[in-house]
Amino acid sequence: MATYAGPSGWFMTDSIQVNVTEGTNMAADISPDKSLIAIDLQGTIWLLPSAGGRAKPLTDALGDCRQPSWSPDGKQIAFHAFWDGRYHIWTVDRAGGKPRQLTSGIYDDREPHWSPDGKRLVFASDRSGNYDIWQLTLADGKLTQLTTDSGNDYNPAYSPDGQQIAYISDRTDAPGIYTVSATGGTEKLVSASKGKLAGLAWQPDGSHLFYNALTRSQSGLEKVSLATGQPALQTAPAEDVFPFRLSWFSANEYLYTADGLLKRRKLDGPALPIPFQVVITLPRTSYKRKTYDFDAPKPQPVKGIKGPAVSPDGNQIAFAALGDLWLLTKGNKKPHALTSGPAIDVEPSWSPDGTKLAYVSDRNGSMDVWIRDLKTGTDRCLVDMADDLYYPTWSPDGSKVAFYQADPRNAWGRSTLYTADVTYTADVTVPTTRKIHESLFVPSQVSWSPDGKTLAVSALHPYSSRYREGVSEVLLISLDGKNDRYVSPAPGHSLGTRGKNGPVWSPDGTQMAYVLDGLLWVTAVAPDGTPTGKPRQLTTEQAEVPSWTADSRKLVYLATDELKQVTVATGQTETIPMDLTWQSKIPTGQLVIHAGNLFDGRSNSYIRNVDILVQGNRIKAILPHQANRPGTFIDASTKTVIPGLFEMHTHQHSMTGEKMGRLWLSYGITSVREPGADPYDALERKESWASGIRPGPRQFFTGGLTDGTRIYYGAATSINSDEQLDRELTRAVRLGYDLIKTYVRMPDAMQQRITAFAHANGIPVSSHEIFPAMRYDVDAVEHIGGTSRRGYSPKITAMNKSYQDVIQLIARSGMNITPTASLQGGFFSMAAKDPAFYENRQYKAFYSEDYSNALQAGAAQMAKINPGYLANFGKLQQGVKALIDAGAHMTTGTDSPFVPYGYSLHTELQSFVDAGLSPYQALRCATLWAAETVGVSNDLGSVEPGKLADLVIVDGDPLGNIRDALNVDQVIRNGDVLPIAQLLSRP
Repeated sequence: MATYAGPSGWFMTDSIQVNVTEGTNMAADISPDKSLIAIDLQGTIWLLPSAGGRAKPLTDALGDCRQPSWSPDGKQIAFHAFWDGRYHIWTVDRAGGKPRQLTSGIYDDREPHWSPDGKRLVFASDRSGNYDIWQLTLADGKLTQLTTDSGNDYNPAYSPDGQQIAYISDRTDAPGIYTVSATGGTEKLVSASKGKLAGLAWQPDGSHLFYNALTRSQSGLEKVSLATGQPALQTAPAEDVFPFRLSWFSANEYLYTADGLLKRRKLDGPALPIPFQVVITLPRTSYKRKTYDFDAPKPQPVKGIKGPAVSPDGNQIAFAALGDLWLLTKGNKKPHALTSGPAIDVEPSWSPDGTKLAYVSDRNGSMDVWIRDLKTGTDRCLVDMADDLYYPTWSPDGSKVAFYQADPRNAWGRSTLYTADVTYTADVTVPTTRKIHESLFVPSQVSWSPDGKTLAVSALHPYSSRYREGVSEVLLISLDGKNDRYVSPAPGHSLGTRGKNGPVWSPDGTQMAYVLDGLLWVTAVAPDGTPTGKPRQLTTEQAEVPSWTADSRKLVYLATDELKQVTVATGQTETIPMDLTWQSKIPTGQLVIHAGNLFDGRSNSYIRNVDILVQGNRIKAILPHQANRPGTFIDASTKTVIPGLFEMHTHQHSMTGEKMGRLWLSYGITSVREPGADPYDALERKESWASGIRPGPRQFFTGGLTDGTRIYYGAATSINSDEQLDRELTRAVRLGYDLIKTYVRMPDAMQQRITAFAHANGIPVSSHEIFPAMRYDVDAVEHIGGTSRRGYSPKITAMNKSYQDVIQLIARSGMNITPTASLQGGFFSMAAKDPAFYENRQYKAFYSEDYSNALQAGAAQMAKINPGYLANFGKLQQGVKALIDAGAHMTTGTDSPFVPYGYSLHTELQSFVDAGLSPYQALRCATLWAAETVGVSNDLGSVEPGKLADLVIVDGDPLGNIRDALNVDQVIRNGDVLPIAQLLSRP
């Protein structure tokens, strides 16, 4: 064992070796001399003898190297790799050494294949706005585009004579398998198919094409005759064939990958496995975790400052915090509250004359648009729709307010843009609303052009329809029917997180402000919003939520945890002092809970007939029951007490409203871990719930999804430089993040750097990746499946199977996994087994019939996109059981709101038990193991003296029947008693 000193304490390192004998979604290619096989197990290119044996690595572990292809002379292997944050084509010598990069740029290049003469490579690329087939001439580096259809063309393969290239296309009018001349020209449809195809390979005599075909029930190997176009299945229905190109041992025997194995098979013959072994060394490292003071009685500065907006005259700043609207006047650092009460009031927007604020509030039950008259102090509801509304913005003439209506499920999804007339007369009860734009995906707040004819938003502009990622650009929406236009002050470069980070049009119409790489910029624009001239950087520090003064001379912004103002002409900044604090709510007195059954979170059986003594917010003692103990008495003698549950993967937002906290608690969930959020939105919840302003669980959060050069979600932060990353990491410490979440386009080398910084500051790191993340100590992985930049998962196949590499690497590394089984079919699988599923009282209290309809429609759509979504869920459960059996550390999380908040955590528990875990094992995942993963097991996760009093009283026997965990009677959160009736009722 070795030790070394880090900034926050001693780190200890050790290592273990994992012998991998199966691979999940690995590709393979046989060398021309048939002596070696190249495979891409877990993102490294390995070589092994063709008869089987121990593999040796050809590339490092940081490149996510995929889909090897041997050169015809057997000296090189081509592959695509992600070293610089984009997929490019590389080669490496068979003897190893430094790989050579063949393509570059801002685009993704994938799936290389050699021409038979070794002079060219063909590959798929999104260089032209969608995926097309491109050819690279190796002698001079010339690139030639061979296909141009607006659909996606991919998985190319040269014919044995080098004259043709076969590929797969998803073009709308005629999807299927095509060929094109190697010099370009007329394309020919070989076989039409609407199925999901991958991995084309020619038969050596050129008569047939082999490929992977995915259906609802199987992932099989098919071949199609070029003469007839008729497909034929080659593999057994139960075989799990991976979606990659096969290669040939001889004219009638081929190599392919399936069932976690390398297989060789003669045409129409049986498959024979080729044994292999990959030895992976993993570190065992510990670091000092950040500490929590859950008993601090002292006031703390408010950091959950949401949506600060400067008044037109520049003298006041409106913002939301602690559930209410506040007004800060320059010169007086004490803001005063504009609203109060249990409702959530957020997203203030100034009227052009500075006399009113538009905002959103749930005081009528859902998030509606309201207007506050600052002169009279009166409020009126401007727009009340069936679904929640957000981001109101006044038009320049003050006559309208633009706003979004969320989709019925409020699921980080699409929103509809409206405007509403503000100047309606008193005899008109409902203002005129106009739908401006439908189906924007997680857009930013709108900004009006000064003439009121154009709206600017930050919106996702994908690189292709094959993969969902792209960049956030300025989308200009005309109110007079002209076509939408994407423009950008930084082409190919994503703007800041979509939300309130711009674009923000200056009132005089000459400039737009926006956040880029975490800094505040301005660019000159034409009257129609087209950027002109050279953009100008205004800050060197982290900036969020810019807003203009009416004279277009100054911008106010949030600088991590301070309000600041910058003069646009000079770049001079000044801090705007503010003093606003919050304080943890800690009850006093003694509470006595007589528990008939106590599940303490550690033992697999109940402790019977005990009194749990709670002093303030902590458990003082657990003693045999005795009548008439002093303190407030709760009779749970016929009930069961369990530790408060953890939801370990959820994403929240303020537009869910006040009910969010009550919803969690009503399901016995007293702690939530949020691996991706607007940090100020998350902090507002954390501070409001901890202070008792409204009831809710403990919040453990991070900021946006820390991502690479391409992003998808509005809350994703696109990292483009080390300097930007430094600023983001510094903000994580200053705002008190509980974890850092890296997302799917984050390069491994940068993720490694993030992990070292986070651990030096006691913060854990999680991602979607298992390898090589576990080699540099990433603490946790989200989802057994989940989004992958590859188009397939290294953790689970299309048939929902995880093989020995995944099971052993996770179990032996100690990396925690939150499989989110409910997201991946578990919720609806459990619903199908319970006729009374949707009659659950918490569900009926918080979710409407429209929501349920939208939820089930979404499930049908998911099943359409992923044919095995429900049919293959049992195989995913087998993987969950295998992980536990192998000793993996697992926690319960759901990725709600994609599945319903609260209820989905219980279906996660149920799906674990349905997979073969005992109720005890499932509950341990939601209690003690969750607390260990968060880093709070000294205070939470079990019912023991000295720990915090987060308890749930349920009717029934959850260690016997996991569904009884749903029967919540009362919740004790930090010593506060909350009966279920109170939680189900609006205050």
